[in-house]
Amino acid sequence: MLTKESKQEVIGEHRRHDADTGSPQVQIAILTERINALTEHLRSHHKDHHSRRGLLKMVGRRRRLLKYLQRTDLDGYRELTTRLGIRR
Repeated sequence: MLTKESKQEVIGEHRRHDADTGSPQVQIAILTERINALTEHLRSHHKDHHSRRGLLKMVGRRRRLLKYLQRTDLDGYRELTTRLGIRR
């Protein structure tokens, strides 16, 4: 679970301008943080199938956003994937 402060920190690192909260880069970064946190949760609670379904939905949403970003801004896509450590 992301706290308000950690979410603002992620937005601050990945935004393109001062009022940016919804660009694909920011959305992908937030989803990546949520995915990482949920992955850690599932390592210790391996029978939590409801959260596993939510994880799979988040991964699919991030994959679609990455596909969109790759189509529209290839340089931004490459920079973001290297910065976040996403392999695709």
